[in-house]
Amino acid sequence: MSAAEPSDGPVRIDRVAVAVVALTLAALAARLVGLGSRPFHWDEARVGYWTLRFLDAGAFEYRPVAGGPLLYVLDRTVFALVGATDTTARAVVAVVGGLAPLVALLFRRGPDDKSVPRYRLGDAETVVLAALLAVSPVLLYYGRFLRGDVPLAVFSLLVVGCVIRVLDGGGPRYRYLGAVALALAVASSGFVVGSVVCWLAAAALTVDQRRLVGEGAFARVAVGRAAERLRGSPRSALGALAAFLVVHVFFYAPRVGGSIRPSPTTIEAAVLGAPRQFYAVRVVGRRQGGEHELLPYLSAHVETLLAASGVVLALAVVGFLADRYGRGPSRPVVAFHAYWAGASLLVFPVITEESAAWLTVHTVAPALVPAAAGVGLLVRYGARGLDRSDATAVAVAGLLGLALVGQLGVAVAGTAYGPTTTENPLVHHAQPGDDLNPFVDDVSAAIEGNRGTDVLFYGSTFVPAGPDGATAERPPVSDTWGNRLPLAWYLERLGAETDGVRDPRELAATETPPVVIADASQRSTLAPRLDGYEARTYRLSLWDREVVVFVR
Repeated sequence: MSAAEPSDGPVRIDRVAVAVVALTLAALAARLVGLGSRPFHWDEARVGYWTLRFLDAGAFEYRPVAGGPLLYVLDRTVFALVGATDTTARAVVAVVGGLAPLVALLFRRGPDDKSVPRYRLGDAETVVLAALLAVSPVLLYYGRFLRGDVPLAVFSLLVVGCVIRVLDGGGPRYRYLGAVALALAVASSGFVVGSVVCWLAAAALTVDQRRLVGEGAFARVAVGRAAERLRGSPRSALGALAAFLVVHVFFYAPRVGGSIRPSPTTIEAAVLGAPRQFYAVRVVGRRQGGEHELLPYLSAHVETLLAASGVVLALAVVGFLADRYGRGPSRPVVAFHAYWAGASLLVFPVITEESAAWLTVHTVAPALVPAAAGVGLLVRYGARGLDRSDATAVAVAGLLGLALVGQLGVAVAGTAYGPTTTENPLVHHAQPGDDLNPFVDDVSAAIEGNRGTDVLFYGSTFVPAGPDGATAERPPVSDTWGNRLPLAWYLERLGAETDGVRDPRELAATETPPVVIADASQRSTLAPRLDGYEARTYRLSLWDREVVVFVR
């Protein structure tokens, strides 16, 4: 077509896609701004420390006790490129969480999708889902936290979105994207086992729901068609399997010299060795003494959910019930995610080894889909009021909308950006109660130009009785080394040489380095022996962990 010829018509702007992209940019900004303002949690410090060890030694091997390999492998590259700080360490999680609103487009019923109206979300619901993925307090808080929970949740939603696209007759690109997303989910966290269990339970309940409403024959046909479409052609199935294995081997293969050495042994270690290790540590190890009572964990999980995401859960319940018992046909996409969220209430408190607020990520993420349906119901109610010129309906919808936005804003301000105190329901007890930037500054200045030991840990709290018990070349590590967290991360960042003594006799026989760290209860014991040192105390947790740092 020449420049003089008219075009076929005006270019249509997809306002829904534009809105989702805008929300994605806002989500990224919300996670990246002030990302390093909160000191590292003990779990974050473990990941950061071993990533630095990986960067220094160039060797890496998957160990189930340390979590999935995704963050170690990616952060190693980040540290090599831009350096290691609290901000750069959390950047991978922040970017993955910030891009989560884009996943909402996979659940959307587009303007040309007339043949699949029962599977997708409407335009308004898609934008709402993107907004909830951007600002949900739980996803926002742990999207600024160095753990694999948010990446697992985002990649899990991406897997399900791609499956829905495949079921709706989408091209093979969704099969390949879904395979890559599944491999990334597996690399993110061992909790992927819980996600798979929840998927199976949700799929069974969604199919059974069709039978309960008198559509048993339809359900059988739908299951057969779904199995056929998921299987696809042999070429696309093999391509998806290859995509999964390539990503899986990339993250799980042992590394020497910072790189993977392709060999049958390397592939075997990634494909077969990693699952065997996971089973030995997380299943057999749990049977040998890692059990816990379910009710305390379940009640703590629900309590945190209600405190931090009560609005989202209420919207999810309304959205599910309205879709299930409303006048129109129910949508499997809403039912599936509601059942997924419901199953997670039981599954994750069972499989976890510690009751912690980050478990709520795995319930909130799927609950956002029925929550979006609940907000969509409110939008439709207000729209009908406008069509009928019903001022009361419009006012009610507007007030409810403002109340929801206000509640979410309060929750975000009080949790994601709130204080690191016990008043914040998302703050784990292993979060330091004090700012550790002064510690970093003081130690950095004190050890500059020093030769030999830079930092000495004092006392049985930090130093084991036997030799080498407080080293951390690789996980698992001793409790005494764990007691040094999160300081171990900051000291490793500074390149500090550390050592330890257990009692005054050993201290007297040691040349005192520029920095000495001890339990706060040892302050009066050490102060007379460290003349010329300045002492400062730091709370390394919300309670029961305070240290004194002597700096020369």
